[in-house]
Amino acid sequence: MGPDRLAALLEPWLSGGGAAYVAVSAGIRGLVLDGRLPNGTRLPSERSLAATLGLSRTTVSAAYDLLRAEGYVRSAHGAGSLISIAAARVHRPDTRQGEPADVLDLTVAALPAPPQLLDAVAAASADLPSQLAGHGLHPFGLPALRTAVARHLTGRGLPTEAEQILVTSGALQGWNLVVRAVCRPGRPVLVEQPTYPAVLDALRAHHVRAVPLPVTAAGWDRPPAGMSAAHLTPDGQNPTGLVADEAARRQVLADLRDAVVAVDETFADLVLDGPAPPPAAVLRHDVVTLGSMNKAFWAGLRIGWIRADPTLLNRLAHERASVDLGSPVLDQLVAVRLLDDAAAILAERRDLLRRSRAALEDALRARLPDWRWTSPRAGMALWIELPRPSATRLAASALDLGLRITAGPRFAVDGTADRWLRVPFTLPAGQAGTVADLLRQAWERSASPVTRAQRVPGWTA
Repeated sequence: MGPDRLAALLEPWLSGGGAAYVAVSAGIRGLVLDGRLPNGTRLPSERSLAATLGLSRTTVSAAYDLLRAEGYVRSAHGAGSLISIAAARVHRPDTRQGEPADVLDLTVAALPAPPQLLDAVAAASADLPSQLAGHGLHPFGLPALRTAVARHLTGRGLPTEAEQILVTSGALQGWNLVVRAVCRPGRPVLVEQPTYPAVLDALRAHHVRAVPLPVTAAGWDRPPAGMSAAHLTPDGQNPTGLVADEAARRQVLADLRDAVVAVDETFADLVLDGPAPPPAAVLRHDVVTLGSMNKAFWAGLRIGWIRADPTLLNRLAHERASVDLGSPVLDQLVAVRLLDDAAAILAERRDLLRRSRAALEDALRARLPDWRWTSPRAGMALWIELPRPSATRLAASALDLGLRITAGPRFAVDGTADRWLRVPFTLPAGQAGTVADLLRQAWERSASPVTRAQRVPGWTA
């Protein structure tokens, strides 16, 4: 944020008298708590803000120091001072000694909760008493939610009955259940390359052999023969954001006629440009459809589903019993309420993502003109091709500057793709310049011949 804009926002606090540094810190704190300075917003330098406000640099420095002590501001060498909201911090399982205490995290492609969530929670709480007489365990999911999901999928052009739905904690749990039920150790399972890292992690955990299916800007390659199962994301490929047209879907499904095909529709509700092609399960009735509310609605909800033949759902429900016994009833009631308002919520989410995508693309083109990407039709991230294969070094340099980002090898079956970088556009549009500036600095640092430990974040969402 520029000093002129921040000075204008601070004006109400500066006119009340008292110590100037207290007024400046109170103003910034108030703007943060009001949501007008989002987490990660870069503040003007002490010198530039002091000049704009007509104050001494010592005064602004004292205000920033107070905010740092209170936990509202963090500073990193080369990155300046940024807004830091304690509630937004996440303790990660892959944090390493020596990392900055607080960073701008772009390893997570997820949006804040929609404003309708609190109303949905209140309505769900009112619905809860009707559930309290029973034990609260629903292995296939709360009947009301199974019906709501079936109605949602039918509205997207995939006729569905409630009996075809198994509620899960997300599409990832759905994929894990499919792997447990139908895949055998050592057998070949087709996965896109690049793909969502947890898809690969699930196969490794079950000792299944992942076979890559290259996906490029030109589309999906032809899959090899002999696959026992496959994981596909034609409705917003993760991480490229590509959307397969109907002809491409038909071709891939025909090539995999003997395989169990799981189609992950996590981003199907977030197609940002053009009409969405027909769901894969319309083209082939035995496709297992994995869905989720965790991207389109809110990641903290942890509600997803599997759409499949009821016989297969029984097998999957048996497999799930060794992991958990069902999703929380209150969360499912919240999901029902959100799906009731899905049209309005999803329209707002798509508009938000379009604005954020445009802001990030403009900022990157201005600062890093050599970087290349295909603007994604769906999803939440740019899949960027770098001029040289050094994404891992770039990610390490970015972390030193207070930006955590995932390099391409994390999305590849064989650890390749070090020329690629996933950059989510889920932060507010106003932070695009900050992200682009940090990436530019990290890119310049990564060109240094000085060797250092390479760190690739393992926890990626």
